[in-house]
Amino acid sequence: MSDSNKIKIALVGAGMFGGDVHLRTYADLKRFGISSQLARLGLDQHARDFAQLNFELVAIATRSKASAQRTAAAFNDWTGALPRIYAGETPWLDILRDFPDLDVMAVATPDNLHTPVILAALKSGAHVITEKPMCLDTAESDQIIELARKKDRIVAVDMHKRYDPDHLRVRNDIAKRIGEPLYGTAYLEEPLEVSTSTFKWVEQSDPFSYVGPHWVDLIYHYYKSKPVSLTAVGQKKRLVRDGINAYDAVQVRVDFANGMSINFHNNWITPSDFEGPVNQGHEIVGADGKVESDQQYRGFRWWNKGGGSRTSNNHFTRDVKRPDGSQAYVGYGVDSIIAGLVAICRMKFLHESRDTVAAIYPTAEEARITVAIVHAARLVRDLNFKYLSEGKGAPVTARFGDDGITIVDPHKASDGKVFHRIYDRAI
Repeated sequence: MSDSNKIKIALVGAGMFGGDVHLRTYADLKRFGISSQLARLGLDQHARDFAQLNFELVAIATRSKASAQRTAAAFNDWTGALPRIYAGETPWLDILRDFPDLDVMAVATPDNLHTPVILAALKSGAHVITEKPMCLDTAESDQIIELARKKDRIVAVDMHKRYDPDHLRVRNDIAKRIGEPLYGTAYLEEPLEVSTSTFKWVEQSDPFSYVGPHWVDLIYHYYKSKPVSLTAVGQKKRLVRDGINAYDAVQVRVDFANGMSINFHNNWITPSDFEGPVNQGHEIVGADGKVESDQQYRGFRWWNKGGGSRTSNNHFTRDVKRPDGSQAYVGYGVDSIIAGLVAICRMKFLHESRDTVAAIYPTAEEARITVAIVHAARLVRDLNFKYLSEGKGAPVTARFGDDGITIVDPHKASDGKVFHRIYDRAI
């Protein structure tokens, strides 16, 4: 190993994921290192290699100073270490100025702000761990990929659905048992509070762009088959009642090169009295069988007076009480972040190449497939929404291929613009 045994991390964004999953993960890494996490990922061969590494969260950045202060104070309570605080419109630039030797930029900003943070970090020579989706535009994804290659740096995307133990069983076993995939459905329905109070940027996004990437990535992770076409529709009825011009729900059907067709259903208007944090699951029908996986209700349910019936996902993250009363933080939500950090550690301390470690984490190249689907779905959805409101049906589709992404709009036949290329590089 090199003389230095430190990994310096900066966290940009401290909302629902940054201020919880990322922050608690880095707190445990600060106190106890990474070795205890590795067996969950099948990477425990590096437990001794990395046992003496120190992980430091050197900076926290948010749009408001008050949010950064609260987040830093929580980290200090857990670890006794106080990260430097940054705030403003582009606080990541100040971090990179003050920490030219930063190892990792963790990006948990709103979806539409991922790209500038990622590119700035890469230009400065830092690795990146980013929340999904990596970005919202295919051209931006290629910028990220090309710069990461040029700088020889990792961009790891938090695609934690891959690490759910049930999904690992599907990938490694059940997918082979059910034969060639035919069709399926994947759904993730968020609570209304997400779109009305938790996030202030919902009008710049939609439920498929926000949570659909998890399922798109998972399906791609199962079969490694690229998309060939899609169609999409969305509805605006509930949120407009609160003066929010955003989609309540979006449905996207994607057809893949291996012949399977998957429907992705997402909303963020589930009432607060629903029994679980979210409603989620998927099923795939194959030529020789079927797999059904309900990630919302896994058989764990309770009820009490005044509280109704409740369920909980004990696999995503959970607290494990230590003898000193503190809580270890484990689960597949943590695993995805750890996978990216292991790849970064292998490059920095074991001098391995990007190509060598690419198999152990969700890469930017894989994330590009999800970005292309999100990009096309957003355009198709808006056109079909417009045509449906005009009584013209929802005929618009997108096609993916070696010539890029093409939007097919039959209503443009009169002016000869049925086919509209939105990106001209192979998908």
